Parts: sequence; structure tokens; C-alpha cells
Amino acid sequence: MVGLVYFSSGSGNTARFVQALGLPAHRIPIRESEPVPAPTDPYVLICPTYADGEGRGAVPRQVIRFLNDPARRALIRGVIGAGNRNFGPTYALSARIIAEKCRVPVLATFELAGTQTDIARIRDGLTLFWREPCLTP
Repeated sequence: MVGLVYFSSGSGNTARFVQALGLPAHRIPIRESEPVPAPTDPYVLICPTYADGEGRGAVPRQVIRFLNDPARRALIRGVIGAGNRNFGPTYALSARIIAEKCRVPVLATFELAGTQTDIARIRDGLTLFWREPCLTP
């Protein structure tokens, strides 16, 4: 089973990408008053980047809140980043930050809502990723 958790802002780019993947996924809500998913199995997080020119604010606060729970954080196995290449060095910065803090790999990145090539590449990559045995404790 491919477990995905994702965040998508009001623009819906990441949500459209996840929908196009056609894989089971749970959305981290935009509103903090809405219930946050509580995965019980390992998952890959898909997160867009929202940063200023200096990289501040790259990880959405809703994602920070989600990952601040030790039980949810313990199940993350990788991260996929989304962004806009027009922002240069901050493109998909949230994925790099999350990967470093959670000690998981950045599995892929895509721009905006992704292309058909991105969708196929990432779907195939996730299938392979979940088949590989975990070599870390």
C-alpha cells in the first residue's frame, strides 16, 4: 500500500497532483480547526514550498503542526517537494528542510501541479520505494 499525506493550499496545485497520482492519500487541512490525519502506517509526505526570498516560511505551518506530533513524525519515510522554479534556490525548499529534520530522503520534486511525466515518474518511483526493504533502523 502506498501511503501519502499531503498539504495543499487554496490554489489546489498539490491537491490536483495527488488526485492525478490516483493513490490513497490523506490531506492535512488548511484550517487549523479541522481534524488532522492520524496515519497508522508509514507514509510519504508531499509538501509545497511557500517561502519569502530568504527561504523563511518554506514549510507551511499546518505541516509543522502535523509533524510536531511524535507519533505522526515517526511514520514518515520520505518527502516529495513541490514548488515553482521561478523562485530559484527556494524551489521545493520545504522538502529539503523536512527531509533534514526528519532524517528521511527527498524522493522527488515537481513544479506547480506537475506534468503527466511527473505524475508517471513519481507514481512509478513510489511503487519501487515501497517495494524496497528499509535498511535503516
